[in-house]
Amino acid sequence: MNLGVDLTFLEFLASLPALVEWNDFTVGLVAFAVKFAILVGGLLQLPPLLVWIERRVPALMQRRRGPNRVGFFKWRLYGLMQSLADTIKLIFKEEVVPDGAHKVFYHLAPVFCVFPAFLVACAIPYGPDLLVFGHKIPLSVVRLDVGFLFILAISSLAVYGVSLAGWASNNKYSLMGSLRASAQMISYEIPLGMSLIPIVLIYGTLDLGKIVEAQTSLIHWGVFAAPFSFMIFLICMFAETNRAPFDLAEAEGELVAGFHTEYNSAKFAAFFLGEYVSMFVLSCLAATVFFGGWQVPFVPYETIVALAGSPNIAALAGIMMLLLKASFFMWVYIWVRWTLPRFRYDQLMSLGWKFMLPIGLANVVGTAVVLAVLRFK
Repeated sequence: MNLGVDLTFLEFLASLPALVEWNDFTVGLVAFAVKFAILVGGLLQLPPLLVWIERRVPALMQRRRGPNRVGFFKWRLYGLMQSLADTIKLIFKEEVVPDGAHKVFYHLAPVFCVFPAFLVACAIPYGPDLLVFGHKIPLSVVRLDVGFLFILAISSLAVYGVSLAGWASNNKYSLMGSLRASAQMISYEIPLGMSLIPIVLIYGTLDLGKIVEAQTSLIHWGVFAAPFSFMIFLICMFAETNRAPFDLAEAEGELVAGFHTEYNSAKFAAFFLGEYVSMFVLSCLAATVFFGGWQVPFVPYETIVALAGSPNIAALAGIMMLLLKASFFMWVYIWVRWTLPRFRYDQLMSLGWKFMLPIGLANVVGTAVVLAVLRFK
């Protein structure tokens, strides 16, 4: 197409939508790019906010002030800008690589910790479908028929980042921390996966979107349909993210800081970015599977559409509802960290292999038997 020599660049940009053939493929491609950009931008804001919350909440619990100085000019804003100051410090801090470290894997380890967490976040259904120019846009970056399998497969890759970080640092404390973290994550991934099998049996699908759609009322929520699965999943959430009381990989009294002892500046922040994103993803997964996801309690989706007059407004309400439910689990993460003491390592492994694994197996078998009796009697 001849655009003409007198067509300015701004006019070209204005006419660009008319030049594109808007079929299902192009709409899906643009929607994917926009959703991915919004998701990544939102996840990057999590660590500063959660670090501030993790300081203010225990300060309130322990009757102390917490961060309350850094603000904006004369407005202190309860120390909200403290996280921004920490972020700037970590970005511009001098990076020191220990002697004897394996340079390639030392720099690659934080990527393995961050990348799986961001990738798993793409499979979470954050709300019902949007309707844009007659096209349905699912509110998940990728809509997968095997959402559970994708999440479990990709999240298991994070163990490589932990292992590489400890081994490549050329530090015995880091190596011990990485071995602990690797054994812990592998041990608790098994009962974590087993806790989701009864959900698949009950709802008859691996698609997270269809599981949310099946939880139309409160009594259909997964927490009531499979309460033992929820208990197992909740415990494994802490072990999977190396959070207290299962943070044996970072036991300060024994291993200094564990697998990231020799990391500093931006790479040190990358490990915490991966941890906080993993916390958010598992919180969203728990809300999706056990608490109805984006479904609003006591109010069906069709009722919200009728009251709002638009499915897009109902979709925004669904997003807010999912984030609210996920925020509850994020609060539980912080609450438990400052409430329960740290387990010993032998207690941690015994809990995983001697208790969680048999209970998970019994839960799967019991759920299958109950469903068989109810459906084929």
